Amino acid sequence: MSSFDENKDIFDGLKKNIEDILDNLPSSPGVYQFKNDKGKVIYVGKAVNIRSRVRSYFRNLSAHTPRTRALVEKVSDIEIIVTDNEVEALILESNLIKSIKPRYNVLLKDDKSYPYIRITNEPFPQVFPTRRIVKNGSKYFGPYTEVKVMKNALKIIRDIFMVRNCKYYLDDEVISKRKVKLCLEYQIKKCGGPCEGLVSKEEYQEMIKKVIQLLNGKIDQLISSLKNDMLKASEELRFEEAAIIKNKIELLTVYSQRQKVLSLDSKDQDVFALSYEDNDACAVIFKIRAGKLIEKRHYYLTNIEHLTENEMIENVIETFYNESEFIPDQIFLQYEIEDVELFKKWLEGKKGGRVEIIVPKQGEKEKLVSMCQANARYLLDELKIQKMKKEKYIPHAVKALQRDLRLKKPPLRIECFDISNLQGTDSVASMVVFIDGKPKKSEYRKFNIKTVVGPNDFASMSEVIYRRYKRVIEENLPIPDLIIVDGGKGQLSSAVEVLKELGLSNINIIGLAKRLEEIFYPDNPESQLLPKTSSSLKLLQSVRDEAHRFAITFHREKREKHISETELTQIKTIGEKKAKKLLIELGSVEAVKNAGFEKLKSIVGEESANNIIEFYKLKT
Repeated sequence: MSSFDENKDIFDGLKKNIEDILDNLPSSPGVYQFKNDKGKVIYVGKAVNIRSRVRSYFRNLSAHTPRTRALVEKVSDIEIIVTDNEVEALILESNLIKSIKPRYNVLLKDDKSYPYIRITNEPFPQVFPTRRIVKNGSKYFGPYTEVKVMKNALKIIRDIFMVRNCKYYLDDEVISKRKVKLCLEYQIKKCGGPCEGLVSKEEYQEMIKKVIQLLNGKIDQLISSLKNDMLKASEELRFEEAAIIKNKIELLTVYSQRQKVLSLDSKDQDVFALSYEDNDACAVIFKIRAGKLIEKRHYYLTNIEHLTENEMIENVIETFYNESEFIPDQIFLQYEIEDVELFKKWLEGKKGGRVEIIVPKQGEKEKLVSMCQANARYLLDELKIQKMKKEKYIPHAVKALQRDLRLKKPPLRIECFDISNLQGTDSVASMVVFIDGKPKKSEYRKFNIKTVVGPNDFASMSEVIYRRYKRVIEENLPIPDLIIVDGGKGQLSSAVEVLKELGLSNINIIGLAKRLEEIFYPDNPESQLLPKTSSSLKLLQSVRDEAHRFAITFHREKREKHISETELTQIKTIGEKKAKKLLIELGSVEAVKNAGFEKLKSIVGEESANNIIEFYKLKT
């Protein structure tokens, strides 16, 4: 009797040969491939013990996730490849997944094709950016998730090392036959001229070693080496050469200082962390060299429903180090991984030295992992926003605003209020409306402040909010998803009290202060700052600035109308321009009337000042 007869219900619908395969699996390391009824590989996995691992899929199927159950139900055949050890299984699994791309394996995406810096395998190597990897002995550094970082690295290489920039193949024969001539790069001292034998192969290779040091983040070591070269040149009275080296050291020092210092530890480290939700995950890797963060890399993962946290991390580690030639001294992980010894063997084999895999529990290292995880969370949120945007056609900025303000639904309708006055005169307010992140000018509204005397923005905001939302209730107008008031805690509190009075306390409302772009919430003394580059902050700013523009325009119109109607223009030599200037400076007609000669003179000149004083003398 088959050992699986007790779980016969599990195998309903499976082909008879599956049971036979399960009973005859070896207990050795290797790789297994699940195939569907068409013979297509749908999943590839590795195992220290193939028999134990594969049979576990077909036990207690009801306890599996829906995705794993769906996978098992589609299995019509199982193919295995036995390996000598776990490390071989790991490498083979990775290669098979890359070539086959099975449906049920986790898919890691870079979101785009990132560039590398390539150092060619030649007697006189070239150094240049590329997105294409050719396995011909060339060395690759990257991938660079930020092109700017790569360009900075290439610039410092060109500035410091006289590496050739031409694309000719150079060897002793080409140089001896003078097939390549000196070019402009040599003339401007950007190349040493290896094409005509002005730099020996040994000298050039020594330069390339230093380039590799730089690209591996060994900048402190490189600077130390250059300092020794400078000292030696000085001792040998080669002062011009010493000066050139000194300049290189200064350039490297500036370049090094631009990199964020994360640790005082001098060891090379990679930090892995991930964040996941539903069927999506994002993993972030910090590459730290000599205590400095030299690069941040990320992967998006899909098809993760059937994977545990440590399995996701394992997938990322495999993919990352299959693409990377450099293995650091220490690897910090967010989660424990099941096959930690297997990974250590594999990585130490690639490195040719000891590798530590650590899950820090406290201290600076744990904070480093937490920072990495926070980056992963942010990128995952961005990914989900993009997906929602595609699915529901909600603008990215609106969805980002929902996330950053922690709203229950996207703020599709936003109403924003701004108060405008000049020294307490002609107070007005504006309301602008944004729908789906865009202005709806037909719904803009202007308000003359009726109940407030003098410059009182809090009271003015209360009046406007009351008038607006009393009308919304009475006329059954659309209720906004978000109200923004221009100002800080005072303006916000005034608006909130009015909304409570009207029975609308469930409307989302914030205050946005101009000075620091602080966001204030009701009943919360602490403000929030959004990243200056975030799309959500840019949307808030555009709404607030539009409200301000609309209020200023209305205020200016009202003030100019007031000026045109004022008695000041009845005074000789006082036209609208001077009347406007007087009111701006003094605030009211009454203040102009009571102003002294010297004050009036400083505003409109001696003649007009005399005319004003004479006008009001006659009037009295």
